[in-house]
Amino acid sequence: MSEQPALRVGVIGVGSMGQNHVRVYRELPETNLVGITDADIEQAESVADAFGTDALEMDELLEAVDAVSIAVPTPYHYETARECIDAGVNVLVEKPFVEKLENGRRLIEFADQRDVVLQVGHIERFNPAVMTLMDLLDDLDIIALDAQRLGPPLDRDIEDTAVMDLMIHDLDILLAILDEEVEKVYAAGTRESNYATATIQTESGRIGELTASRVTQQKVRQLTITAENCRVIVDYTDQSIEITRQSLPEYARENDSFRYRHENVIEQVLVERREPLKNELSAFAEAVRTESEPLVTGEDGIRALELAREIDELASERVPAPADTV
Repeated sequence: MSEQPALRVGVIGVGSMGQNHVRVYRELPETNLVGITDADIEQAESVADAFGTDALEMDELLEAVDAVSIAVPTPYHYETARECIDAGVNVLVEKPFVEKLENGRRLIEFADQRDVVLQVGHIERFNPAVMTLMDLLDDLDIIALDAQRLGPPLDRDIEDTAVMDLMIHDLDILLAILDEEVEKVYAAGTRESNYATATIQTESGRIGELTASRVTQQKVRQLTITAENCRVIVDYTDQSIEITRQSLPEYARENDSFRYRHENVIEQVLVERREPLKNELSAFAEAVRTESEPLVTGEDGIRALELAREIDELASERVPAPADTV
């Protein structure tokens, strides 16, 4: 049986994130990077030279590819994705999915009509630790989750709030894990929108606590799950999972006295480490090749965005006004 030809792909928007897509598409054996495009022609030509591909006009690229990654600024996601879908090209749209929720719903409808794959770029779903965690969920009677995504101030300007830039990743993960409707949402944040906390409660009563920060002098990417009989810690950066099992306290005799002790049983889960973006783009290529539903759908992107918007609004409402200066 002959091997399938590599999927012809391109990248639209080659800023910092788009360049990572370019690099990974070049490295994956199942994809053939045909070309790239960007509103900044000089940027496109520079990146094309660096990665050994061609800088093309938008219409040229869409005629030459089967699928594209869209990594343009969020306000341009809708019109760019719509043009690709109209051309019959499969699309992976970076997060946040769209600027306006109604436009996201339109894109889902357009993709269904044109029978093309629409995937949203929530990359943490493809973190090997998260993918391994998903296989463990059937054995976990989850009570609560605590997600922390913290880091120091950025050395570049960014328009998105900490919720839209950082917390949205964890909202997508929590929604995928809990797989039920959210009934209650509480949130608070700072005036600069660089720090926010949120609590969500689902219809079954399970709780999710989330913190996103761009002002913490330590980088933390961690999810902690409290389950009926264990505690699970997922480290996104280390791509590791640690499970603390329930253990029984006991009194141990020591000389002529008794000493109380309570030992924990800690299990390190085997995680096959790999770059999350490679997992993501490989999965996208497979969904296109097999004409199957992607792991992260447009509906998933809408759910995460809708909840992030609600949290952002609540956090802004609870920010105290600055004190008057004398």
